[in-house]
Amino acid sequence: MESAKLDEYRQRIDHLDDQLLILLNERMEVVKQVGELKRTTNSIIYRPEREKAILDRLKGKSKGLLPDAAVDAIFLEIFAVSRNIELPERIAYLGPSGSFTHQAAESRFGAMSEYLPVSSIRAVFKSVAAEVTRFGVIPVENNQQGLVPETADCLAEYDIHIVAELPRDVHFAFVSQADHLSKVRKIYSKDIAFRQCRKFIDEVINDSTVELIPVESTSQAARLAVREPDSAAICSRIAAQEYQVPILFENVETSGDNQTRFFIISKSFTNQSSGADKTSVLVKLPHSDEPGILANFLQAFNKEGINLTKIESRPAKQGKTFTYWFFIDFEGHWNDENIQHIVQQYSREIKWLGSYVRLV
Repeated sequence: MESAKLDEYRQRIDHLDDQLLILLNERMEVVKQVGELKRTTNSIIYRPEREKAILDRLKGKSKGLLPDAAVDAIFLEIFAVSRNIELPERIAYLGPSGSFTHQAAESRFGAMSEYLPVSSIRAVFKSVAAEVTRFGVIPVENNQQGLVPETADCLAEYDIHIVAELPRDVHFAFVSQADHLSKVRKIYSKDIAFRQCRKFIDEVINDSTVELIPVESTSQAARLAVREPDSAAICSRIAAQEYQVPILFENVETSGDNQTRFFIISKSFTNQSSGADKTSVLVKLPHSDEPGILANFLQAFNKEGINLTKIESRPAKQGKTFTYWFFIDFEGHWNDENIQHIVQQYSREIKWLGSYVRLV
């Protein structure tokens, strides 16, 4: 009796799956027509603000067992497949495969997209700037350790635009082929990962003779650790599995709330306003070492009622003086009227990096 009931449930699931497949194929037929129309008008395929509007609408209508996170996960993958049917895209990311950046890229572009792993953050920017790839994915900041310096410097140097931000939880594993910690003589990881796992290194490793060796990415660290029996890596669980290096400890990050923000970048890309946007700019104020220069600039945002969500300085690297430029995030879209009031006042000083759907 129980077996018969189970068979009945399975048949119902099979029937529903058949219906889902029919509907998905119908959706893709419409997507294909949209792609053909966009190609004739040279329109952009990836529209984060449109995807957010769809997700918000669907989550508002969902009355069943699916939580919001499940709706996001299912439909983001459908969106990724749809984009590949409209127009396949290439995406550069900080590799090799299995890195946190790779995972962030796949969370938006799906498993079907063509990915180009490169060896550094700068290489991602170069790939996008040369249009070898349409998009790139790079880490921009960690909520425990702050801005990624190489990303900030490349944003200043390259003429690219930010397409979207991707916040991702980050959990590290300590991996090694050594069967005991005492046999580990060197640990590979990305510099910012070492900082995020400092407590584990100090309290568990606790050996000043162990060499900490920074590399370009945590997945590269895993690849190196599998080759050297006296080494270890701090990397993602996925990287450890991909390169088949044993996991000795999991979740070795100092904070359980560890999160990294990634950017999707492209050479020429402008998002339409979604009504819930964030804008990133670089500001190079003349005589930034003089009193009141920055305060006067920030007062313009206060006057226009614009909420600043981030401001961080970086060395301008001009001559021997201590001058700085500023990386600034604020709420709103670049085309908003109150933001344009500020742009008109400081058009020479502001470099617009992008306006995108606010997720953080």
